[in-house]
Amino acid sequence: MMEKIAKPFLKWAGGKTQLITEIERVLPNEIRNSKFTYVEPFVGSGAILFWMLNNFPKMEKAVINDINEDLINTYKTIAKNPKELISILEILQNEYHSLELKTEEKKEYYYQKRETYNKREIEQSGQAALFIFLNRTCFNGLYRVNKNNGFNVPMGSYLKPTICDDKNILAVSNALQKVEILCGDYEQTLNYSSNNSLFYFDPPYKPLSETSSFNSYAKDEFGDNEQIRLKNFCSKLDLLNHQWILSNSDVKGKNVEDNFFDDLYSDFNINRVDAKRSINANPEKRGKLKELLITNQINNQEYVRAI
Repeated sequence: MMEKIAKPFLKWAGGKTQLITEIERVLPNEIRNSKFTYVEPFVGSGAILFWMLNNFPKMEKAVINDINEDLINTYKTIAKNPKELISILEILQNEYHSLELKTEEKKEYYYQKRETYNKREIEQSGQAALFIFLNRTCFNGLYRVNKNNGFNVPMGSYLKPTICDDKNILAVSNALQKVEILCGDYEQTLNYSSNNSLFYFDPPYKPLSETSSFNSYAKDEFGDNEQIRLKNFCSKLDLLNHQWILSNSDVKGKNVEDNFFDDLYSDFNINRVDAKRSINANPEKRGKLKELLITNQINNQEYVRAI
């Protein structure tokens, strides 16, 4: 039997599966042809992480980080205790599916589990199981917290969502055995890099409007000052001869006079690529838009469109 390929175990707003083709085009040649370390300081659902693990056998190790403690707890649980996690998820799935035709009871069950999750008083595997349960049953797979770090996304409308994908959890657990899992500020990842490292940054995006922000992903907001600090970190990596790719929103697509990123990353290569917006309360506002892929190395001269 073929070994199952690991894929993201979460639904995630802003997941990068759709950008894989564009990211592949700007990968530096050194990554394709020699041993390297892959570093992802804002790992999220790990779409690029799993793609790299599945397609680049010369990757010696990977390092992932996120400021979201509950997310990182889930990664660590899958890496160390996948079977225990699966057993809890199977119970949650069976209980939730049994309420398929009992609308009020199903709703009560969801909000009861959300309350338990927000107390953060249960053991690691149980907390990780609730993280996955809420991700699979909440509205659009959003992860959003308030200032007190309380998860506050309402229940979604899925009838019988897959809560326990046991085969993928085992595949992810196997893939994570060569991954260093960190939790905290992204700058700490530099300490875990090697001489030949590729950093991929997928930070909370700069919102295109005051009402479009989904970046209440941690209790502390990621505003313009944080975007500037991140650019300074990227400049530091460049001076140290590390290679990096960064994605973010294209604010110029909303306002042609908004040069925030064009000015901020003027010393680097700014590529505008097609993406899709899939989450919006107004269906008419979903659809194609441009995003930025910024790199510090030019791989394919014909492809790179420095703006």
